[in-house]
Amino acid sequence: MKVILFIGHHKVGSTALQDFLSRNQVALMKSGILYPSTDFQGMSLALGTAAGLCEPPKDIPLNAREPHNALAFRMLSSHKLGKVPPFHTDLPGLPQMKQALQQQIQFLKPHTVILASEVFSNFARGGAPIIEDLIDVFPVQAEITIIATLRRIDEYLASWHGQRLKFGHELSPLRQDGIDEYFDGIHFDYRDMLQCWLETVPEARFVIRDYAEVRANGGSVTDFFAQAGVDLPPDLVSERRSNRSLHRGVYEIARLGNRALPPPQAQLLRETLRRMTPELDLPPSHDIELFGAENRARLQERFVHVQDYLAEITGKAPFFANTDAVATPCPVPEMEIFPKTVKTMNARMPRLGIPKIRKFLRELEDQEFSPTARTQDTTT
Repeated sequence: MKVILFIGHHKVGSTALQDFLSRNQVALMKSGILYPSTDFQGMSLALGTAAGLCEPPKDIPLNAREPHNALAFRMLSSHKLGKVPPFHTDLPGLPQMKQALQQQIQFLKPHTVILASEVFSNFARGGAPIIEDLIDVFPVQAEITIIATLRRIDEYLASWHGQRLKFGHELSPLRQDGIDEYFDGIHFDYRDMLQCWLETVPEARFVIRDYAEVRANGGSVTDFFAQAGVDLPPDLVSERRSNRSLHRGVYEIARLGNRALPPPQAQLLRETLRRMTPELDLPPSHDIELFGAENRARLQERFVHVQDYLAEITGKAPFFANTDAVATPCPVPEMEIFPKTVKTMNARMPRLGIPKIRKFLRELEDQEFSPTARTQDTTT
């Protein structure tokens, strides 16, 4: 039996992969490929679908779509490395989740088992014990493949920072000291993410991919199965884009909103920003500069040892072909388009409805900004 573990990183198409696997769970199961459930909701949906009594909904419930995120969070919690986030509700205990995995393997007799979770990248914080805890779920004779996908550091931090803004985190801007909190963890030091996996499961086959190559090879789903060496059955539901990001042109509005507004209003502002982005006449998201030349130089200098490590363990030097681009600013500074975007939002204020949001945006427009301005975090 083969076991394929996708361990992340974050923001590399993991949600699209999980969505594809969950919507095709029964068809894959019938062909001997198991994307196992870990809770009662997921198992009930799979059972109803297999029995022909229901169809997977357009938006599959989170625990059923991302069962191994739920498992990973539960394992981190059991090792005292955090709490299960509130969006994963009504989960069984960890022993029941492990037993669910083992019994699906026992009774469904798959030739391939796939676990996919970007949260597995956080297991480095727990060291060998938490990784061993996961590997012990599977039969000792299983052939294990571990797949990790990594992005060039500036692209990754820009995307991960936006994801955190979307979750409502209160952050400093990347053009100031917002990059500093990333330097000492898995979101910058990919060695920190990978080394413990390599040492704990030395018998596994490791596949470490550059996200640029993944995209060039057809995207996260196509590349995953190509690297895993797994043939898909015909007539599966096709891949679709998931986990749409905030446009970089509205990061600063969202960031200030997360700090100034109560959480429900800040969330409504973020949802409004995403909905209105097509109306805001913004340049392409990848053209917007978030770091500034000085911070980009810091990123490049500090990332050298990570790049060297990746070249060492993969035999591919350099691992990211265009690492020099890390130090090159994008053409449009974030704060150059910020005032115009705020003004456009205010012109559409009657559609927003919430007084606190309207007041927040009016106060932003009343401030003076320049392309190099550093907005204050005290907006109320």
